[in-house]
Amino acid sequence: MKKIYLFGVFTLAFCLSAFAQEGNFTLNGYVKDLDNGEELIGVTIYVEETKSGAITNVYGFYALSLPPGEYNILYSYMGYQTIRQQIDLTKDMVFNVELPSSVTEMDEVVITGEAIDANVTDIKMSRNDLNIQQVQRLPALFGEPDIIKTIQMLPGVISAGEGTSSFFVRGGSADQNLILIDEAPIYDPSHLFGLFSVFNSDVIKDSKLYKGGIPAQYGGRLSSILDVRTKDGNNKKFGGTAGIGLLASKLMVEGPIRKDKSSFIVSGRRSYVDLFLRAADQDNFVHFYDVNAKASWKHNNNNRFFAAVYLGRDVFEFEDVFGFDWGNATATFRWNHLFNDRLFSNTSVIASNFDYKMELDDNVQGFIWKSNLQEFSFKEDLNYFVNPSNALDFGYHVTYRRFEPGRLSPNAQNSIFVDTELQHQFALDHALYANHEWKASERLTLAYGARLSIFQNIGEQDVYLYDDPKENVDIERIDTLSFDAFENIKTYINLEPRVSLRYLLNPTSSLKASYSRMVQNTHLISSGTVPIPFNTWNPSDYYLEPQIADQWAVGYFKNLKNNSIELSSEIYYKDIQNVTDFADNAQVFFNNDLSTEYRQGDSWSYGLELMAQKKEGVLTGFISYTWSKAERKIPDVNQDKAFFANYDRRNAFNAVATYELNDKWVLGANFTYTTGRPTTVPSARYAYEGYQVDYITERNGYRLPDYHRLDLSATLTPRKNANRKWKSSWTFSIYNAYNRSNAFSIYTRVKQDDDGNIIGDGNEKEARMIYLFPILPSVTYNIKF
Repeated sequence: MKKIYLFGVFTLAFCLSAFAQEGNFTLNGYVKDLDNGEELIGVTIYVEETKSGAITNVYGFYALSLPPGEYNILYSYMGYQTIRQQIDLTKDMVFNVELPSSVTEMDEVVITGEAIDANVTDIKMSRNDLNIQQVQRLPALFGEPDIIKTIQMLPGVISAGEGTSSFFVRGGSADQNLILIDEAPIYDPSHLFGLFSVFNSDVIKDSKLYKGGIPAQYGGRLSSILDVRTKDGNNKKFGGTAGIGLLASKLMVEGPIRKDKSSFIVSGRRSYVDLFLRAADQDNFVHFYDVNAKASWKHNNNNRFFAAVYLGRDVFEFEDVFGFDWGNATATFRWNHLFNDRLFSNTSVIASNFDYKMELDDNVQGFIWKSNLQEFSFKEDLNYFVNPSNALDFGYHVTYRRFEPGRLSPNAQNSIFVDTELQHQFALDHALYANHEWKASERLTLAYGARLSIFQNIGEQDVYLYDDPKENVDIERIDTLSFDAFENIKTYINLEPRVSLRYLLNPTSSLKASYSRMVQNTHLISSGTVPIPFNTWNPSDYYLEPQIADQWAVGYFKNLKNNSIELSSEIYYKDIQNVTDFADNAQVFFNNDLSTEYRQGDSWSYGLELMAQKKEGVLTGFISYTWSKAERKIPDVNQDKAFFANYDRRNAFNAVATYELNDKWVLGANFTYTTGRPTTVPSARYAYEGYQVDYITERNGYRLPDYHRLDLSATLTPRKNANRKWKSSWTFSIYNAYNRSNAFSIYTRVKQDDDGNIIGDGNEKEARMIYLFPILPSVTYNIKF
């Protein structure tokens, strides 16, 4: 049945191609920023005579197939002036456009008061596009703008809490979010324990968060896709930015390698907390650094090449006794090619590495623990522009993954540890997809397609067979299956249908609905609440089945005041099969029989999301509210009873605003409130092989207090900037302005008095809250040249 369905999708795609009208001509090209030559994503191209059009893809390319004739074409994009171009289409034409920013005056430009109405007319729902200019004006912890912090305030998104850049989307766990930078996956987005994220705002070109209705070209995660694209670099002139903050500084330089043909951009950040600590003669050190670099080359209008690299690392040392570090490294090579006027191709080769190390320097218990995950991908994505009413996307992806769960080595002569290494695991992940977007009428647009996921767990590996695979106390191995390199161990084939529709009620409002199935074959091995870098990843294997999520969503979208105010409301329901968890009191750390601890069950979540957004004027920002519920039921967990997921927060309210007071000052404010999240408090503790282990009887049976916080900022841009090449600004911000003590976590300890003395015989326990950040003022000096 699966094969028949997919064959039908591809057959439909080729049949639709055949229906492209013979007498039509094609108008195509790239839309760029006039000032720096950057291709613009999501530009609207509107044909006045046919009342139809197109949108530039993620590479800035568009194509229209129209009958011969004269047309008035409008090119419009938020923050840029709208260009009206008269086209006499008597043959296939290439027309590249450079849009000037809204402050540039040009005779051939028509200034319109209309805002882009994609909120209503676009078929995509459950998606948020982040405006990086607005993000840079908002209050930020220690003055560093961060798209992750903005994402955590969107409807349907729940923050994992202070001290982390992780987030939860529509009842899914943090590992169910696919985070991409230039198409390469990032496995941990945090810097400096969540104070910063891996995304440097100076190099971000475009970012989109998909929470539902996810297009067929994306896969591998259940809950969301965060797709971040970096700038290509200015191919017209040299320039850059620099920023000096209290904890970190950054520098970005860009410019042409060959004007209008090739460009580069390089950006770096580094924190210097460690320098302050060394100056104060402290033995505790913590710092991070990251580097973004990219080069692009336009060979001709049909061939463009891009190479991008990201490197980031965090390091922590405690008195030369204990330390750890982790980092992400990615590399992407892309080739954009036009096969003909309508067929656009993007070919990508991608590499990604995530690794971490933990070290204890001790003569008796000294050790070094290392782990990493590597993957290499090849992707071929094609867009075929049939006509203004039909567009096809199809392609093939393959990824090879190498999992190294952990290696433990002694680092002292008398250490009690010996060299121990968990088995490496390997996987091949194939995907074929096709998607068709069809404008059935002026009111109705449909998008439907499917993704065929073929996942192979492969050798070299030994698979242990157990008398009882679920017995995790008295474990009894009965046999071992040995597999050679690349020999197939287990194959999982899953079809992922996707469908979305938009019905236009009137020019300013619409109804939308979507259904999507997502499959995830990489599993985070963690029994904790908040993801940390030292959790490991496993592929679906002999015992661990893929996680599968089905999500339905319906929404109503309305624009007001000439599209300057956008309103949206969505309800969703998500059902997850084979959600991965662990048996109560599981031993997750360095366990050669970890498969006996796996437990897979069901999860379900549903909610209501409301949002109002204002994108134009001196006052901009958004207000969001989410009501949601997320539960799980997993065999051998919580006595087989349903329990709240640890990211279940019933209410979440967020308000984000920037106000242009005058031509010098811009004010910003964030306010966030969420219901306290569930957490697990141990009911007892016992000794196991010399370690004290918490004993759990009820999963997530306690809730932390409600969370709320106000942040404020003010950005000063001196008027003298207008008359000089170097432009500067100051950003002043206050994080947690009214000094709210928000609980990060809770732990239990032996009951003590105020002086730290143990009360009684030491068997009486008490719960203690952990709080992270009080009120934190900061200042940052920025330069643009």
